[in-house]
Amino acid sequence: MKKYISKFHYLTQDLPNRSHAEQVQIACEAGANWVQYRCMSKSDEEMIAELHHIASICDDWGATLILANHYHLLDKVDAQGVHIEDLNADLAAIREAITDEKTLGASATNIDGLLALQNSAVVDYCGYGPFAHTTTKANDKPLLGYEGYRQLERQLIEIPVIAVGGVQLNDVELLMQTGVYGIAVSSAVNLSPDPGGMVKEIYRKIY
Repeated sequence: MKKYISKFHYLTQDLPNRSHAEQVQIACEAGANWVQYRCMSKSDEEMIAELHHIASICDDWGATLILANHYHLLDKVDAQGVHIEDLNADLAAIREAITDEKTLGASATNIDGLLALQNSAVVDYCGYGPFAHTTTKANDKPLLGYEGYRQLERQLIEIPVIAVGGVQLNDVELLMQTGVYGIAVSSAVNLSPDPGGMVKEIYRKIY
């Protein structure tokens, strides 16, 4: 079943001064229609409580809610899918667990990994990176840079590829001129002096 995949993926992050729910409210009010909840610091019970609030915000604004990694919570909260960052995850088993009703995204860091995801036939989109240095998550993979995404045009890529990892506002237009389908951002918005304004600026450059 072919799923709708946005060209703009907004990711929350653990911040000392702004809750995930507050981040989602700001992003949705500014026009974000795809939210990935990426929490690395809370227990399942804490995440479930927060996700009920976030799901209601996304519902109010018509935004898709995706959980980063915690697919075991999908039957406890109103989310539309999950994104798996573990490169060694059993994606076929995860697809079976979440059923085809839910969206399944996965990460890849090189062409071989991307093609393997495509050939698996269980993934709806690929988060492909890192584009540049990022402090949002630990990374020991080579940075792809613009050239890494231009290589996509020389491959038969049929699933949506989302550029991720250190993407800043000034990168968006050039990235959209490569072989990518869309852009994922976290710190570019969350650490901006005006997060809502940054969402709008990025959205304009993508669309």
